[in-house]
Amino acid sequence: MHERLMGRLSRLLQTESNVSPADFAVLVELTDVPEGRRRFLDIARALQWEKSRMSHHIARMVKRGLVVCGRSPEDGRGMFVVITDKGRAVIEAAVPRHVEAVRRLFLDHVTPSELQVLARISERVVEKLDEEPTGPDRVARPAPSTRHKRRSSGC
Repeated sequence: MHERLMGRLSRLLQTESNVSPADFAVLVELTDVPEGRRRFLDIARALQWEKSRMSHHIARMVKRGLVVCGRSPEDGRGMFVVITDKGRAVIEAAVPRHVEAVRRLFLDHVTPSELQVLARISERVVEKLDEEPTGPDRVARPAPSTRHKRRSSGC
């Protein structure tokens, strides 16, 4: 069910809103904070992406004008990703269609009590996943050879 549902939602995002699921995920992370700005590694952790995937994807989004990157004003070391006006317009156009599709394809077919059970199961599984020492926490710091390259490319 998960694969089929996500596949359908992904196709709908792409065809109806002209935004990839990956773009949508990054833009949601940026619109969930008031200033539309988050640390690069915080987004990677939230999305469970490896550093290289995150770096390549953000570079593509920068080229399309959806986000910009910059150094942390606090310490000058950490990289931030900031949503642009174009990125905000893209996500604002996509969200209502996405919400409607989630409702039509999933929520309309489960009862409130079934949804509560699913939420409890999901919370328990996520808690256990968060306890595991391996996984996305590898998104800690770039290797010395990539650190220099990343600084010169922006993100």
